[in-house]
Amino acid sequence: MLNPYFFKRYELKYLITQKQKSILLNAMAAYMQEDAFGRSTICNVYYDTTDSLLIRRSLEKPVYKEKLRVRSYGTATPEKEVFVELKKKYKGVVYKRRVSVKQSRAEAYLNHHVPLPVQNQITEELDYFLAFYKELKPAVFLSYEREAFYGRDDEDLRITFDENILWQDEDISLCSRPYGTPILDKDMVLMEIKVANAMPLWLSGLLSEEGIYKTSFSKYGQAYLQKRDGEAASFIA
Repeated sequence: MLNPYFFKRYELKYLITQKQKSILLNAMAAYMQEDAFGRSTICNVYYDTTDSLLIRRSLEKPVYKEKLRVRSYGTATPEKEVFVELKKKYKGVVYKRRVSVKQSRAEAYLNHHVPLPVQNQITEELDYFLAFYKELKPAVFLSYEREAFYGRDDEDLRITFDENILWQDEDISLCSRPYGTPILDKDMVLMEIKVANAMPLWLSGLLSEEGIYKTSFSKYGQAYLQKRDGEAASFIA
């Protein structure tokens, strides 16, 4: 079965310490609760061109950017449901379209252009994306431990905490066990606040009180930069 999903929201990112995370969790308890996945391991395979065009453009911080990935919650198996996601950002607003299919179907579609079993608006956008960029291939495997929460009175409000963010490009499959090179220092956490409209006053006040400020951060972008800088250092050596 092919299940479509569509999201339109603002995604705000913050790099915080473990101590700041503990303070936030305590303050959030009255307003937020764990979502259905709670604490989980998220695995992603990002697709790109052979010359990394998508991530290079993204790092230039253009008005419009887009990326394609496939995601699973935990290590996948061929029969496990995964999400094929097309993510676009325009003037600060994130638009995410995704469909859920079996891992084997997703891999056949993205790697070998085997059509998906059902067609709808989202799959047509995915088809167009693949046709436009032509030779897309798995570029990097990214995994991390996530704690996810949503608002008790506003389900559009989501806060996630990502730790142990790892990347590797040797065994790029959702069926691979999570391992790789860390992106963040051990004490650091990537927090994301996702809102449909304005941030609630209690949350903006809490961030201001704790001296937590928005930053620009891309997991795939950091993985690409680490890989590029590592290759450059090896070439020089």
